[in-house]
Amino acid sequence: MPLTRRDLIRSTALAVATPALTTFGAPRRLIAAPAQEGGAEGAGPVFRHGLSLFGDLKYPADFKHFDYVNPAAPKGGVVRQSAQGTYDNFNFVVAGVKGSLAAGVELIYDSLMIPALDEVSTEYGLIAEGASYPDDFSSVTYRLRQGARWHDGKPVTPQDVMFSFEAFRKHYPQLAAYYRHVVKAEQTGERDVTFWFDQPGNRELPHIVGQLNVLPQHWWEGTDKAGNKRDIGATTLEVPLGGGAYRIKDFVAGRSISYERVPDYWAKDLPVNVGRDNFDEIRFEYFRDTTVALEAFKADHTDWRIETSAKNWATAYDFPAVQDKRVVLEEFPVRSVGVMQAFAFNIRRDKFKDSRLRRAFNFAFDFEEMNKQIFFGQYTRIASYFEGTELASSGLPAGLELEILETVRNDVPPEVFTTPYTNPVGGNPQAVRANLRTAVQLLREAGYEVRNQKLVDAKTGEPYAVEFLAADPSTERFILFYKPSLERLGITVNVRTVDDVQFENRLRQWDFDIITAVWYESLSPGNEQRGYWGSEAADQPGSRNLIGIRNAAIDKLIDRVIFAKNRPELVAATRALDRVLLHHNYVVPQWTYGKQRTARWDRFGRPKKLPEYGISAFPTIWWWDAALAAKASGRS
Repeated sequence: MPLTRRDLIRSTALAVATPALTTFGAPRRLIAAPAQEGGAEGAGPVFRHGLSLFGDLKYPADFKHFDYVNPAAPKGGVVRQSAQGTYDNFNFVVAGVKGSLAAGVELIYDSLMIPALDEVSTEYGLIAEGASYPDDFSSVTYRLRQGARWHDGKPVTPQDVMFSFEAFRKHYPQLAAYYRHVVKAEQTGERDVTFWFDQPGNRELPHIVGQLNVLPQHWWEGTDKAGNKRDIGATTLEVPLGGGAYRIKDFVAGRSISYERVPDYWAKDLPVNVGRDNFDEIRFEYFRDTTVALEAFKADHTDWRIETSAKNWATAYDFPAVQDKRVVLEEFPVRSVGVMQAFAFNIRRDKFKDSRLRRAFNFAFDFEEMNKQIFFGQYTRIASYFEGTELASSGLPAGLELEILETVRNDVPPEVFTTPYTNPVGGNPQAVRANLRTAVQLLREAGYEVRNQKLVDAKTGEPYAVEFLAADPSTERFILFYKPSLERLGITVNVRTVDDVQFENRLRQWDFDIITAVWYESLSPGNEQRGYWGSEAADQPGSRNLIGIRNAAIDKLIDRVIFAKNRPELVAATRALDRVLLHHNYVVPQWTYGKQRTARWDRFGRPKKLPEYGISAFPTIWWWDAALAAKASGRS
């Protein structure tokens, strides 16, 4: 399943929580809803109001609103959220390679289609009123709504769509890889835009194109107040023109940004938007330190907090506002996530080329003791790139998965066929000693030995040293817990914490040894896997192939995932890919938690039943509750 535009611009290098993306349903096929317009079959293109990868759409063409919203939700109020680090850019076209993007910028734009949060892998028309495609999925045509317009009143045009597509493809390497099979976009009718694909059979591509956020060509090709021509390929702090439910109200560069709801937003009454976007203002306050952000929340300077620290969750929320219920603590189940969170090696560097050496790092990691001492036993160990889903490999390959792996047998580690992947288990002195002995043996096999208590290259005598790079001081505690075990092997370990801007720049230049990285996985993986593990992405600045994988067998398995013709084939191909990635030991898997921990000041309302695949869905479908707010104020 393709990831959404918001997923692609999300910061992924430091997250410790695991928000969900999407999930799967019936056999993997793209089915559209009954015709909305275009006449009888055979009389021309049939435009449909929604798309689904897996089965019939839940909502018919004449639906009034999604079931998980409150259509009578009041409009008003302010919600204050926190963001980490700083920002210097409002142009998310270059977010993957330049600057630090301001939180929430996507709020000012609309996409062609919008997902439903109570279905698996479906999209309904937003800017586009309908979509049409041939049976072989060789193209898709989107018809724009007649009333779609920008905040300056000008209409959204096919030219805007084509301009946006080309801008993202040219300036955002990650999306360029995502769109690699889209040959061109062209206007094919008064309000129609057709995207042509390089080959038939890629069932995800219509879905992927539907996630395109549309930008105003006339604004980006115009001039600013000083008469300077704007550059879509550069960062900017000029407030951009949008067309979405919100626009930028005010900001202090790097410190805060506020968005105001647009009262005459053109799409506010569309069925896909009823009950959404209820706050008059959404504000983000920036904090460089997570501890300061927590204290700001306690002092009622922010309203909502997602807690990613097990220690904080266990110890930091015993304060008066919690005790008298002005602050509500709530965990929301994550039902639709696959995730790999790990210490990730930069294998572009010679020091990490050998898989045995990387495996030795895993044997030095005592997760069980770390979980007990600093995580209050809240986590479980990750053992798959698709952890928590049916896509995770286990045991030995069999059936269709084995058949797929046989096609790359000579190009993958032999253990793929003979040994189930497992993480070493510690937690007691005997297990730790045994694991360290195994690590020493692996290092010796990789060409290293200990001299004068330092690990060195056996041939050159060069000492072996690594640097863990981080951007959040709170992550230092688990890196420092890991450090002594590595030092017992003779490895010199440095921990370097830098600010958010330096961290992003170093990642873009592949200037790191080891980082904590997170890859979020849909339960219907597809084209995004090329950006995660594909050879072409290894040299693309800003790509999610942080490890630097260049492996022909993995590329072949990714293609098997993308072009799977049914659900069983998709599951088998993904498990095969997972198994090969694991046995290459590209990472030391960390931990996961099946819920989103949240704290909020009790001044908000929400629907009685939240969407199954939207986790908390805050603030999208929540609203300001004046009665709750007054009650909370009275308690204070």
